[in-house]
Amino acid sequence: MGLRLKFNLVLVAVFAVGLACSAYISRRILQQNAQDEVERNASLMMESAMAVRDYTVGQVKPNLELQLMRVFLPQSVPAYAATEVFNNLRKTYPEYTYKEATLNPTNPRDKTVEWEADLVNQFRNNADVKELGGVRETTGGPSLFRARPIKITNEKCLVCHSTVDAAPKSMIQLYGPANGFGWKHHEIIGAQIISVPMAVPLAKADAAFRTFMTSLLAVFLLAFVVLNITLSVMVIRPIVRMSRAADEVSTGNLQIPEFAVTSKDEIGVLAMSFNRLRRSLEKAMKLLE
Repeated sequence: MGLRLKFNLVLVAVFAVGLACSAYISRRILQQNAQDEVERNASLMMESAMAVRDYTVGQVKPNLELQLMRVFLPQSVPAYAATEVFNNLRKTYPEYTYKEATLNPTNPRDKTVEWEADLVNQFRNNADVKELGGVRETTGGPSLFRARPIKITNEKCLVCHSTVDAAPKSMIQLYGPANGFGWKHHEIIGAQIISVPMAVPLAKADAAFRTFMTSLLAVFLLAFVVLNITLSVMVIRPIVRMSRAADEVSTGNLQIPEFAVTSKDEIGVLAMSFNRLRRSLEKAMKLLE
């Protein structure tokens, strides 16, 4: 096995190990950055929904008190306002969803589906839990969700949701008497659920990973070529010439010219030593003659 082959085998082995470690670490970092980006988006959406709710309660509903005495306005309901705002957002970003999922809602569109009902029941069974989250598979790819419980903390809400008789007639006319009643004070009746798609951030992370690994492979190939050329010019060729010269001298051919010493490195020292050995051998042969 030649010196060049041994050198290349070691170089390839070292690069393979380095490439595997780099791939593992960089992929984990990029995937985590994508996850963090999605979580930031989910947190921003949740806080935006809370801001819309607070705005509706604090500034919209008080200005509609007189109208609410005559007719029920769903725009004055915080959950309705937040849902409508995010429905407008979905016209541009359809993959993002916000829902105030309720087990027994007044508005049928807020009715929980199976997985949402599971979240609500987890909040109901453990009142200390303030937020739940995870990743679910959807038709559009993985989607991260964040959920917070909806709890009746204001007794004024029970005016519309305690019994059919106590509810505003205008609300009954709009939504009917079948749903949205029987709520109790301090009861968890639903959950605010934000869903943020992970497909785009993950695709960007994969693209960045491929670009990084391609660049790393290109750098290795360039280094491989440069190192082989350098090894050939500075080490392999001089050693091959000295090996051939040593073989000639060993058979008694002392007419070969001396090596030109062009460097002061190990190869240059070896060439000087070989020239000195050749001259010594030539003198010894003349003395013997």
